[in-house]
Amino acid sequence: MLSRKIILTEDGSATIHLAEWNESYHSKHGAVQEAYHVFIRNGLDFFRESSEVSILEIGFGTGLNALISFLEISETHQKINYTGLEKYPVVENEFKALNYPQSLKDFNSDLKLSETEISAVYNSLMKANWQDFQAIHPNFQLQKFQEDFLEYEYPKEAFDLIYFDAFGARVQPELWSEELFEKLFQSIKSGGMLTTYSSKGSVRRALISVGFRVEKRPGPPGKREMLVAFKN
Repeated sequence: MLSRKIILTEDGSATIHLAEWNESYHSKHGAVQEAYHVFIRNGLDFFRESSEVSILEIGFGTGLNALISFLEISETHQKINYTGLEKYPVVENEFKALNYPQSLKDFNSDLKLSETEISAVYNSLMKANWQDFQAIHPNFQLQKFQEDFLEYEYPKEAFDLIYFDAFGARVQPELWSEELFEKLFQSIKSGGMLTTYSSKGSVRRALISVGFRVEKRPGPPGKREMLVAFKN
């Protein structure tokens, strides 16, 4: 496994950097900013009127996207069933070194939960057993799988929303392929969507080729554009 180092991004939030690949789990321009922009504002917000949302995350990683998703619905009646795939899980000494509870409070002053409460939720997300659905909160069910993205048996028409947060195509082109996108297309319900930070032309073409309707959106800090893909 590649060596991993905790670094700070430009918005003060931490991420993990892989020196061998010169690749990080989040944007160096801001881990928290990127997560909110790509996966919440251009993802979960699309389902704001839905009473229940099933989410699949490709690349559970540091758990930041899951944590923010929880915070988004913690004071509402909306329910989330969250499935995360991750081949190489972040270990305890790594996630405990990440400063997300403080960074999230700094970024969103409207959060009602304290840093201590956010930290407790984050700890529950990261320590949750693999394979089993577990109630992190009455409105937030989590199921994690330690599996290769290409080998996982995706259930048919099971998810409303996919957070596609794999490492970039520069280092793992096989994860941005028609082969994987076809599996994901089949696993999304009609009317569902996929959101990703990538804006590469090859990614857009691969998504279109398997049946998605793709739109470009303004990207997070440091990126001009990003992609969202819909299953009609």
